[in-house]
Amino acid sequence: MGISGLTKVIGDHAPGAIKENDIKNYFGRKVAIDASMSIYQFLIAVRQTDGMQLTNEAGETTSHLMGIFYRTIRMVENGIKPVYVFDGKPPTLKSDELKKRGERRAEAQAQADAATEAGDTENFDKFSRRTVKVTKEHNEECRKLLRLMGVPYIEAPCEAEAQCAALARAGKVFAAGSEDMDTLTFGTPILLRHLTFSEARKMPISEIHLDKALAGLDMTMDQFIDLCILLGCDYCDSIRGIGPHRAVTLMKECGSLEKVLEKLDPKKYNISEDWPYKEARELFKKPDVVDPVDIELKWDEPDEEGIVDFMVKEKNFNEERVRTAVKKLAKLQKTATQGRLDGFFKVLPNSGVGKRKAEDKKGGPAKKTAAKKGAGGGKPRR
Repeated sequence: MGISGLTKVIGDHAPGAIKENDIKNYFGRKVAIDASMSIYQFLIAVRQTDGMQLTNEAGETTSHLMGIFYRTIRMVENGIKPVYVFDGKPPTLKSDELKKRGERRAEAQAQADAATEAGDTENFDKFSRRTVKVTKEHNEECRKLLRLMGVPYIEAPCEAEAQCAALARAGKVFAAGSEDMDTLTFGTPILLRHLTFSEARKMPISEIHLDKALAGLDMTMDQFIDLCILLGCDYCDSIRGIGPHRAVTLMKECGSLEKVLEKLDPKKYNISEDWPYKEARELFKKPDVVDPVDIELKWDEPDEEGIVDFMVKEKNFNEERVRTAVKKLAKLQKTATQGRLDGFFKVLPNSGVGKRKAEDKKGGPAKKTAAKKGAGGGKPRR
């Protein structure tokens, strides 16, 4: 689920935090991608013309492999260096949310079965997509394919979004790539959404900057985490009757969840005494992750014959298409990609260049200083 309504909240209060880009604008960037979220997307989106998931002759689902294979190559083709991060064991606090998801899948399966009996293909397609679940087998097959492709992956001890955020904060990657907005709550400086969407959907990459979101909301990171919990997260239920607008207003007025709870009338808002907001806050602030210092990211040449054995001989993909794609990947991996310009410079703190320019326009001190020194220009930007 991520954080309920957070995209709209940021769009309303900090529109400057969100910008749209073409995938080619991330040339030379390393991105940590939430693998489980991507695989889930592939299982839903990569389907046959009749709406069913792709399968091989043995009836095994192959939608996830199709997605990982071709969309990873598309990213590499655009100069992106992806590293996939897989979920580990979910935190105990998430058990209620996982139970609800299971119930929703069971209900959707019953509706899909009913649609099948009625010959209602449209509703079958709609409800069958809601029954999708990423299994251990899906994950293991994708890890095997990534190894053969020479693309690095990490198995997180707990939440993949938290590990992606840790890698981004440590500077190991430029950004975290996920559809889950709680990646921001875990502290990624930059979140990229729609990165693994199909090219046919023509969806631009949504780039969200945490620092600008905090500035627009006029909140500290601790207050932002409390806001996300109040909006509704995977670790505890939201408070019935508190929508996004009210949540932002309360946080701005009160400054913390403790003070919000003091302000709310218990007769009007049914808040459980054991509402686990403190535990949720702790999970967001101190998630279980592998220390990025201990992680080495390495991209290798693909194993063409290994990929053909797996994708063609085991999974019945078309050999000509697979070999063509692998050769393209191998060529891209061998090609020495030109580094981004900002990789050659160290970004320094702003030393008042903007202020000097403003004074210069007014004929102030900056103009005299520049005339004496004969100097001008700013520092390279990232």
